[in-house]
Amino acid sequence: MVSPIDIYSRDLESLLDSLQDIKPNEQDLITRAYYRAETAHEGQKRKSGEPYFTHCVAVASILADMNMDAETIAAGLLHDVAEDTDVSVDMLREEFGTTIALLVDGVTKLKNLPPIKNVSPSGDSRRTSTINREMEYIRKMLMTMGDDVRVVLVKLADRLHNMRTLGYMPEHKQKSIARETMDIFAPLANRLGIWQIKWELEDLSFRYLNNDAYRAIAKALDERRADRENYVANVRKKLITELDANGIENVNITARPKHIFSIYNKMTRKDLPLEQIYDIRGMRVIVNTLTECYMVLGIVHNLWRPIPGEFDDYVANPKDNFYRSLHTAVHDDAGKTVEVQIRTWEMHEDAEYGIAAHWRYKEGNRQHDKAFEQRVSYLRRLMEFGPEVNDATQFVDTVKSEVFQDRVYSVTPNGDIIDLPVGATPIDFAYHIHTDIGNRCRGAKINGRLVPLNYKLNMGDQVEILTSKRGGPSMDWLNPDLDYSVTTRARSKIRHWLRKQNRSKHIAMGRDALERELKRLGVIDKVTFESVAHLLGFDKLDDFLAAIGAGDVTGSQITNRVLEEERRKKAESVQEEDLLKPRSKSSGANTTTGVSIMGAGGLLVNLARCCSPMPGEEIIGYITRGRGVTVHRTDCPNMQSLKDTERLIDVSWGKADEEQRYIVPVEVVAYDREGLLREISTIIADQKVNISSVEVSTRQHIATLHLLLEIASNQQLTRILSKIDCIPSVVEARRRNPS
Repeated sequence: MVSPIDIYSRDLESLLDSLQDIKPNEQDLITRAYYRAETAHEGQKRKSGEPYFTHCVAVASILADMNMDAETIAAGLLHDVAEDTDVSVDMLREEFGTTIALLVDGVTKLKNLPPIKNVSPSGDSRRTSTINREMEYIRKMLMTMGDDVRVVLVKLADRLHNMRTLGYMPEHKQKSIARETMDIFAPLANRLGIWQIKWELEDLSFRYLNNDAYRAIAKALDERRADRENYVANVRKKLITELDANGIENVNITARPKHIFSIYNKMTRKDLPLEQIYDIRGMRVIVNTLTECYMVLGIVHNLWRPIPGEFDDYVANPKDNFYRSLHTAVHDDAGKTVEVQIRTWEMHEDAEYGIAAHWRYKEGNRQHDKAFEQRVSYLRRLMEFGPEVNDATQFVDTVKSEVFQDRVYSVTPNGDIIDLPVGATPIDFAYHIHTDIGNRCRGAKINGRLVPLNYKLNMGDQVEILTSKRGGPSMDWLNPDLDYSVTTRARSKIRHWLRKQNRSKHIAMGRDALERELKRLGVIDKVTFESVAHLLGFDKLDDFLAAIGAGDVTGSQITNRVLEEERRKKAESVQEEDLLKPRSKSSGANTTTGVSIMGAGGLLVNLARCCSPMPGEEIIGYITRGRGVTVHRTDCPNMQSLKDTERLIDVSWGKADEEQRYIVPVEVVAYDREGLLREISTIIADQKVNISSVEVSTRQHIATLHLLLEIASNQQLTRILSKIDCIPSVVEARRRNPS
C-alpha cells in the first residue's frame, strides 16, 4: 500500500521536474511552501473526498505549466492557507517574505465585512451577505492586480482547477460558480491575453450552463474527428510542399483546437449550422519570422480562394489584449471552408499565455519586459475608475461592462488616441480628456460632421468636442434610457457637478422631473410625491427631490419602484379577497390578453379602449351583453360613474404571451416644424414598436399628436416617452389618460 507521504513526495518531485532551469534557492522556496501547505491543510477534505492539499498542488502545477516564477508557484501552494487554516498572512510574511504574503492575501476572501446596507428583495440577509462577501472579494483581488498582476494569475489557476472538479458540487452551486466564471474570470483571462486558460474556463462553464448544447456540439465534433484529422493531414501535406518550394522551412502546422463555446457563439451569432462554421476545419501555422508570416499568407491565398471579409491582420493591428496573428479563411479544392491562423513562435507564446509570457522571458529580454510594462500600464488605466466606485457590487458590474467588454479607439484633433469601452459617446470622450471639458460640452463633431451627444463612437473616429464658456451637464446625461454616457468616470463627474449646485434649484428640478415621470406612467392622480419618496427610501420629500435634481435618482428607478409597488398592492388585495371568499376555480390567464377572470371560464376578454390597461395596473372587469368581459383600469371614469355595479367582476393579470402587445394612447405636444413627425416615428420604430394610428392637429404653431402604440410593457413605454421628450421643440410627451 502506497502511503500519502510517498504520493506527496512524488507530486513535489513532478512539480519541480516540470520547471525549466530552476535554481537551488527557488527549489528550496517551493519545497518549503509545499510542506507548509501540506501540514496546514492536514485532515481537510474536498467534496470529492480527496485530501484538500491535492487542490493546492494542482494550482501550483497549472502555474508551473505557465512557466511562472518560483514566488508565484509557492503562492499557488499556499493560496488557501490564510483563508482555511490557522496560519495567518503575517505568519506567512515572516516565513516566506513580503511578496508571497501579498500574493496570498490578494486571493484570500474577506472574513470580516462592513455592515450590510441593503437586503435582497426577499428579505434574505444571509443571501445578501454571501453576495456582498463575494463582490468585496472580487473587488479586493482586482484592485490588488494593479500592484502585482500575479495575484490574478494565482486566482485564475485556482478557478481553473475548481472548474475541472465542479462535478462534485450540488447543481445550484455548479450553475452559480459557472455563471461567475463566465461573467468574470474567463473575460479576465481574455483581457490578460491568456487564451489557454480563457477557452478552457469558457468551455467548462458552458458545460454547466447549457449542457444540452454543449453535449450536442461535443458529440458532433467527436463523430467527425477521424474525417477532420484526415482532411487536415491532406491539407497540411499540400501546404508543406508549397512552403518547401518557396524556401520556408521548420514550419509547425497543426489542427486548431476546437473550443465548444466559441463554436456555439459563431453558430448563434451567424445563425449557421455546425457544418458551415469555418474553424471546425482549422489549421495553425507557426513560423520563425514576421516576414515568413506574410509569405505564408500569400502562399495560402495562392493555393486556395480566400473568402471575402474573412481576413484579419492582428499583427499590424493587434487586439486590445495585445493578441497578434494573421487570420484568413479559404475555400479548398473541394469547396470546403478552412480557417488558417499564421503567427511566429513569439506571437504564439503571447497568445497562449498573455501577460504570463513575461515570466517565460525572465532572463533579461528587454523587448518582452517592455511589452510586459505596456500590458500592466494598460490594465492600470482600465482600473482607473476604481476609487470612484464605493459599492462592491457596483464595482464588479462596472468591471464587467467597462473592462471586460471590447474597446473602441477614437482620436482627438491632435491625433491622441483615446481608449473607451464600446458604446461610449462624445460625452464619455469629453470627460476622459478633462472634467471641465465634459462639464462644458455642448456638442461634438465626428470626422468633421455634427452628431448628437448620444452618438456611439466607432473605431478610428476623430472627435472634436464643442464647448461653451459657462453652463454644466444636463440631468438627461444620466438617464440610462437616453444613452448619453456609459462610463463610470463620466457619470460620477456629472453627479458631482449636479450635487454642487444650489439645493433649492435641485429641489425645483427634481419636482419637475418627478411630475413628468409620473405623468408618463399615467399615475399622477393615484400616488403622492411623499409616497414615492418613501418607496425610494427617503424620509423627507425635499431630500428626495434634491436627489432627483442632482441625478442620484433616475427616472427609470422611479418607474421600476412605482410599478413594483402597484403590483405588490394588487397582489395583497387579491390575497385578502381570497381569504374572505369561498374558493372558486379561475379560468386561468386568457392567452390573448393575459387577464385571469375570477370564478368564471370560457369568456371572451377584451381590453377597454377608453383607458387601455396594461400589465401591472389595477384593473376591473365589466360583463357586457354579447361581447364577454371588458377589462378597464380601476381609475377609468367610465367605471367610476357606473351605476350597474352588479356586472362588475374581479379580474387580475396572469401570465400573458411574451409576444402580447397592448394598445396605448400617447399624446405629444410640440412646436410645429418640418421633420417633427419623422423624428418621433424613428424613435418609436427603433424600439420595435408599431404605430397603429396617428392624428395630428396644429394650432398657432403648436402641434398635438395623438398616437396609438402597440406596447409590450410599461418600461418600454417610459423609454419611448423619455426619448421623444428629448427631441428639440417637444414640449411634453405623455400617456393619454382616460377622459
